Amino acid sequence: MAGIAKNHDYHMVEPSPWPFVMSVAVFLLALGIIFWMRQWTPWMFFIGLTAVLYTMYAWWSDVIKEANNGVDHTPVVQMHLRYGMILFITSEIFVFFGFFWAYFDGFFRLDDVEQYARVAGTGGVWPPIGVELFDPFHLPLFNTLLLLTSGTTVTWAHHALLQNDREGLKWGLALTVLLGVVFTAVQALEYSQAGFSFSGNIYGATFFMATGLHGFHVIIGTIFLAVCLLRAVRGEFTPERHVGFELAAWYWHFVDVVWIFLFASIYVWGSWGVPLSH
Repeated sequence: MAGIAKNHDYHMVEPSPWPFVMSVAVFLLALGIIFWMRQWTPWMFFIGLTAVLYTMYAWWSDVIKEANNGVDHTPVVQMHLRYGMILFITSEIFVFFGFFWAYFDGFFRLDDVEQYARVAGTGGVWPPIGVELFDPFHLPLFNTLLLLTSGTTVTWAHHALLQNDREGLKWGLALTVLLGVVFTAVQALEYSQAGFSFSGNIYGATFFMATGLHGFHVIIGTIFLAVCLLRAVRGEFTPERHVGFELAAWYWHFVDVVWIFLFASIYVWGSWGVPLSH
């Protein structure tokens, strides 16, 4: 079989241990979360997390090697990778849609029944009584400007790559990664100054789940782009072959768009006429 020449455009993946290893690692991680929440031991969680991170590194290293050998990732394979990323981003849209639904459901059901207001901890108003919201035109606006700027820099990097401008590619990616790190730091600062908590009412739960999930995606996207920056420094991307960077840029633009909706609905619209924390 090894002597048979490849006469098709598809990538026949070699047997790999990583899918099985990842399933075991995720199981350990989930078990660790349960153990920690039950206050038994946190070590299972960190063992599972370490296993997941190592498997991700090893598995994706193999994918990068396949991309760089000039054989496996044919134009047809690259097209299918793009289709897969489109489907993944679509699934992410529905995840965020669920949290937006929960947030707006909490608002529009206030005058539905008195029992709902009591169970949700709203006191019959939205945001709930005693909740002091963020000034949307302070740290949230600053973070919005950071992400919009990062969308510009990653686009600059993409166009520089298409024009074979290596320095422009590196600078654009480096600035995007830096802006992503600053965004995460500012969001952590914002959380430390919050006038409400995750528990107690449905407003805090939906706020921290929606913005926290987005913050988690920013961290993932920052790591994604940092790996692309490392690969760019190594000279692995060419104007004709750069699917990894292209998918990272798509993911980052998705993160930008979601934040715009979060800022407009939760921060600006949700705080209209409400006492704000300065």
